[in-house]
Amino acid sequence: MAVTLKEVSTKAELETFVAFNIELYKGNPYHVPGLIADEMMTLDKDKNPAFEFCEAIYFLAYQNNKIVGRIAGIINHRANETWSQKYARFSFVDFVDDIAVSTALFEAVEKWAISKGMNGVQGPLGFTDLDHEGLLVWGFDRVGTMATAYSFPYYMEHLEKLGYTKDQDWKEFYIQIPKEIPDKHRRISELVLKKYGLQIKKFKRTKDIWQYAKRIFELWNEAYKPLYGYSELSPKQIDYYIKMYIPMLRLDLISLIVREADDAVVGLAITLPNLSKALQKAKGRLLPFGWFHLLRGMYGKNKVVDLYIMGVSPEYQNKGVNALLFYDLIPIFNQKGYVYAESNPELELNNKVQAQWEYFDFEHVKTRRAFLKTLVC
Repeated sequence: MAVTLKEVSTKAELETFVAFNIELYKGNPYHVPGLIADEMMTLDKDKNPAFEFCEAIYFLAYQNNKIVGRIAGIINHRANETWSQKYARFSFVDFVDDIAVSTALFEAVEKWAISKGMNGVQGPLGFTDLDHEGLLVWGFDRVGTMATAYSFPYYMEHLEKLGYTKDQDWKEFYIQIPKEIPDKHRRISELVLKKYGLQIKKFKRTKDIWQYAKRIFELWNEAYKPLYGYSELSPKQIDYYIKMYIPMLRLDLISLIVREADDAVVGLAITLPNLSKALQKAKGRLLPFGWFHLLRGMYGKNKVVDLYIMGVSPEYQNKGVNALLFYDLIPIFNQKGYVYAESNPELELNNKVQAQWEYFDFEHVKTRRAFLKTLVC
């Protein structure tokens, strides 16, 4: 059956592009839909400050006037400069199990990339590390999180047929929360607090965290800069994410480590109740009842907490600051009734991060992969 591609050019088409993901996975118990309004803002060239140094194109695939696939092509010029490469990225990719559809989608992005002087395509990667990264290649029988995207097993098979090979993997872990702080964490934490003059900062009012908001994202830039594909956040992006995320945080589930001498942020953990079930019930929309499901998921009974963002300043890495984060959060998790924690994707080669789970009862539950294809220009 013939495949027709259409470049997205209107707001209505962009909403159709975003909503296709929800339609394709309707009834799938493991898929967690994002909020349509949030994803449209990410893709909007007038609203997302990443377009200061990115460009993008979006395609919808049709068969018999029915949508059967979508894909975004992105060029992050800042990331290319950082990593001395000339790659385009693919993102927001979904398609039915028809190789003709996936071929048409990826060929469109590859052709666009070549026209822009690129010599490779990698992904799935978004505009920043705060967008979804990696294609699910293992753990298809596990519910996703709001920070990740689900994909059918056939996606990987199609990419391999189209000449894409592994570039990098991420792993995700399910961690049982201990009833008590492990003795080693307690000893290290109490020593580190005194040795380096550190303090665990807690907040009771949202306005109290605003003064630390920029420093939080500056630490994010500092800690994540060496990691695969990272694109440093600009001041405008930091302001954008502060307005987007700070009002959503659960203050009691944040751990901020500061240096007493100058109040500099040297470590942070932003955790949130797992909102997967709430997002499944919301079906991509806050109205009419999506807001209720999300509010209930955020403040109601929940056994799982997501380790959304964790980071330590390079100056304090390997000095026990990670232990301080758990020293603070484990009693809080127990008080709130959380039994398990789920990690965000962690780079396969990032042994420092994965080593922190060795003192816990944990399970590797999912693997995600970034693929790469070299283009013949």
